[in-house]
Amino acid sequence: MIFKGVGDERPYPPHGLDEPGDWAHLPPRMLRLDELVTVRSQLDLRALLASDSTFYGDIFCHVVKWQDELYLEDGLHRALRAALQGRPAVHGRVLDLDTAPSR
Repeated sequence: MIFKGVGDERPYPPHGLDEPGDWAHLPPRMLRLDELVTVRSQLDLRALLASDSTFYGDIFCHVVKWQDELYLEDGLHRALRAALQGRPAVHGRVLDLDTAPSR
């Protein structure tokens, strides 16, 4: 299996980082694909195969850590492309809701 799990929704509370630029303050790090749970089960092949898939957005996946799970919120196409190329990990920005102060 490529990912730890495949989901269809965000199980964590809203975090307010809705635009790609909102994630820029989080430093990227390497994330193993088999530790990620997706929040989408479907992918548009155009996004996967597009040569400019990161032209208008962040080049890093967006991941939310909640209740000790890592949820792949944005960048499913990047993660799947990495898996198809035989890479076990991908760069991503992680928002840690486990340590974030309550709103």
